[in-house]
Amino acid sequence: MIRLDNISKQNGHQILFIEASMGVQKGEKVGLVGPNGAGKTTLFRMITGQEQPDDGIVSIDAGMRIGYFSQDVGEMSGQSAVAAVMDGVGPVSALAAEMATLEAAMVDPDQADQLDAVMERYGEVLERFQELDGYALEARAREVLAGLSFSQERMDADVGLLSGGWKMRVALARILLMRPDGMLLDEPSNHLDLESLIWLESFLKNYDGALLMTSHDRAFMNRIIGKVIEIDAGSLITYSGDLDFYDQQRALSEAQRQAQYERQQAMLAKEIKFIEKFKARASHAAQVQSRVKKLDKIERVEAPRRRQTVQFEFQSPPRSGEDVISLRGVHKGYGERPIYQDLDFLVRRKERWAVLGANGAGKSTLLKLVAGDTKPDQGVVNIGASVKMGYFAQHSMDLLDGEETIFESLERSFPQAGQGALRTLAGCFGFSGDDVEKPCRVLSGGEKARLVMAKMLFDPPNLLVLDEPTNHLDMVTKEMLVASLADFEGTMLFVSHDRHFLAALSNRVLELTPEGIHQYGGGYTEYVARTGQEAPGLHPGG
Repeated sequence: MIRLDNISKQNGHQILFIEASMGVQKGEKVGLVGPNGAGKTTLFRMITGQEQPDDGIVSIDAGMRIGYFSQDVGEMSGQSAVAAVMDGVGPVSALAAEMATLEAAMVDPDQADQLDAVMERYGEVLERFQELDGYALEARAREVLAGLSFSQERMDADVGLLSGGWKMRVALARILLMRPDGMLLDEPSNHLDLESLIWLESFLKNYDGALLMTSHDRAFMNRIIGKVIEIDAGSLITYSGDLDFYDQQRALSEAQRQAQYERQQAMLAKEIKFIEKFKARASHAAQVQSRVKKLDKIERVEAPRRRQTVQFEFQSPPRSGEDVISLRGVHKGYGERPIYQDLDFLVRRKERWAVLGANGAGKSTLLKLVAGDTKPDQGVVNIGASVKMGYFAQHSMDLLDGEETIFESLERSFPQAGQGALRTLAGCFGFSGDDVEKPCRVLSGGEKARLVMAKMLFDPPNLLVLDEPTNHLDMVTKEMLVASLADFEGTMLFVSHDRHFLAALSNRVLELTPEGIHQYGGGYTEYVARTGQEAPGLHPGG
């Protein structure tokens, strides 16, 4: 289906692949893993022909259609989301666009003299549209967009007016509607809320083509894939099984390589000691020579490269009062649309509330009310005694000074801290060595999120209000954050679409639904067990 044989590829000075090989067969669902910058996107681009390997062969079965979703969605505007999605399928979308133009011409008084010609053309286009089952395609396009949390209103609006995250969903919907023979999905779980994520998971499980994907969302990957391909120092290593199995196998082979390395090092040390001891003695010259030759011929075992994960350790935050957040009789709406009516909600010390709700239910609004970013229309929001709040929102990343380097940014926030402490902090959040000299303007979304998080947690607040804190984080940073926050002694209120994050850190759930607001004691895992659903209004597999 898709094969790479003995691929070598270099980007500038960086060698990405050295005689690497892999294959993906029809019906296989494969997770592609490797550290940032290892070459995952380059691999996708070689399969689609956008880049060529320096050496080796990329072969795709004749006639195979491949759909490639990448983070770079390009320009979209001047058509509705539905039309943009249908565009990916070919002639049907062009016919749909022409029908819309002709329908407008029919009711345009300035074109009344051409009405007969317009009507005749409309009949031809309509007939061809029906032959290609155009109406069914539009219904399917709407179904896919609904799965990705589009309202009818948003489906029919101009794509150009959508935010970057929603444009990503349109680009993803285009590939899904196409139902190609092979799909390459580069981070499809970014920018999706929990409901869309669960819908996409179910869609991909039922997809019968070849799937190769990357994702920073562990739970999402684990439920879909049956095989892992790892990019490791220029090689492509294939493991059968999901990510959990891959982790076990990787740890096992690393332990074996370490033991092999240590045995060889001990043997080499013994030989070198002998050579050093007897090299000056004529009586041992022959033995010394033979051992030197033997050492020259030995193929050295390399020590396994340790994945650098530094654990971030919290300083203890100051203790807050028992009542940390209290909302009483809160009303909040936008224009005609009410979000909350008469909301009462109390958060006590050491509680960790996960806020769940479909798009538009008011999750971020609640966090903004607590953070003071927005005011209630009625009612009272109180923050308790001795509460020191840390608020992470998506716009926090826009507040970084683009001209400062990472290190200068940390230094300005903590002028009293020593260089060593700040370098350790930067290292914990994935900025090691020269990385700290990068100016903030060149940072990726994930790097900005890590920097903002590092600043927030270095001098720890006792209340963390987090809106999608894992959105741009890779799996390693996410694991570090979950482990660190598990030891956090304060109070948390957060929104996340990452089920691992939700399950590991919550001990209370606030569910926002059109029918009302429900509070659950016990964390996300208990919520799923009690309601039989992973997100409000969604049932397993639905």
